Amino acid sequence: MPRKFLVVVDDSPEFDAALRFASRRARSTGGRVVLLRVIPPNTDAHWSGAREEIERQQREEAEALLNRVAAEAADRSGAAPVFLIEFGEAPAAIKKVVGDDPEIKILVLAAGSGSRGPGPLVQAIIKHGAQLGGRKLPVTIVPGELTEAEIEDLA
Repeated sequence: MPRKFLVVVDDSPEFDAALRFASRRARSTGGRVVLLRVIPPNTDAHWSGAREEIERQQREEAEALLNRVAAEAADRSGAAPVFLIEFGEAPAAIKKVVGDDPEIKILVLAAGSGSRGPGPLVQAIIKHGAQLGGRKLPVTIVPGELTEAEIEDLA
């Protein structure tokens, strides 16, 4: 079974560091990158028709984003990434996809730098531990400010 590296695709500035590290690590180990885009629940839509339309648009936007990110992941890792889109909160979505795919062996996150702290997802994972999806899963936390050369050296 090939080793899969799970990366949560978000809008944070440190996301690029997580993607670059996971992609380079996948290449050096013969693995693949799994890109997970989590769409937060929408509480604004009060009617099911409006909610369905909003979710459809959000899914289309997520697919477009994953397609843009996929080119870089494929170039760096040497293999096409796997796309996943989940609705809900990020920690629950991570647990679900890890539970559904035993080939996911490592969760790669990038920590924020400066006064804003490591980021809410890193904090949530640290708080709840490495028990994800009913099994223990190693988590690699990459400093978000790593340069390209530093990532190449580490991965």
